[in-house]
Amino acid sequence: MIIEPMQETIQILSGVAQLTHLGIIRVAGADAAKFVHSQLTQDFALLDTHQARLAAFCSAKGRVQASFIGFKNTDTEILLVCSLDVLQATLKRLSMFVMRAKATLSDASAEFTLFGVAGHAVRGRDTQDGPALPAWQLLRDGSTTIISLYPAGGIARELWVVPAGESAPAGAPLPAAVWDWGEVASGIATVSQPVVDAFVPQMLNYESVGGVSFKKGCYPGQEVVARSQFRGTLKRRAYLVHAQVAMQAGQEVFAAGDASQPVGLIVQSAPAPHGGFEAIAALQVGAASGGALRLQSESGAPLDLLPLPYQLLEDI
Repeated sequence: MIIEPMQETIQILSGVAQLTHLGIIRVAGADAAKFVHSQLTQDFALLDTHQARLAAFCSAKGRVQASFIGFKNTDTEILLVCSLDVLQATLKRLSMFVMRAKATLSDASAEFTLFGVAGHAVRGRDTQDGPALPAWQLLRDGSTTIISLYPAGGIARELWVVPAGESAPAGAPLPAAVWDWGEVASGIATVSQPVVDAFVPQMLNYESVGGVSFKKGCYPGQEVVARSQFRGTLKRRAYLVHAQVAMQAGQEVFAAGDASQPVGLIVQSAPAPHGGFEAIAALQVGAASGGALRLQSESGAPLDLLPLPYQLLEDI
């Protein structure tokens, strides 16, 4: 029997994985949405209970300190899902900006269990071949929050936020490494400790995948982010790459034969089910379109570019 590529991918990327590498920051109080809106790259002031937001928290220089999937848990509570290894530092820094706002911040990671749900486990609720919901849409199942993510290889994926002690989503166990590959294949980067302060949001393509609003008010780094977009100063973008050797977040990328300076940085990586390793890499646009790429040195392991699973917005 011949297995079509989509069928093969859905066989690999189907099931439920517990996401122990993620944590949750709670922002609670009458000004919770207003405070989060003032600090992150996306619009939380107009956020309703049927949507989530991809967003970044930036330094004054516009460099991403953390990335979030955020949603309104109640009228006075915002939950922000982020990489666990940046949570405490981010919580401390965000707390410095509360001032007179009626909002309190805390680590709520122990109060919830996070699951990644993909493939047939998603389609158990929706028999359509595509995602059950458009990306960043949200629905409730009792006390559980379900957020539709960008697909990977055309396969639907969801983030489930389940109160601690409640049942996991139904579905076959999905190895964490396979979920991690799906995260990479989706092209949506999650900022972890090795790449803190390395990128403006557009270097991760966040403006093209719902992670930046250019219509909202000020936030830390807003002028730099806007300048990168409107003045055409952006020189790097996120790409997908494949290698036969393992890659790690924070590793540098060089152009073949040129040791003078790196042309990019690995953002996140995972083993590819079909062999080798795949990664999201933030690369100089010229280097990505004009020559061979190598990992860690000008003579390192070759990197092959893969197509992005989404279109980039045209530069304004």
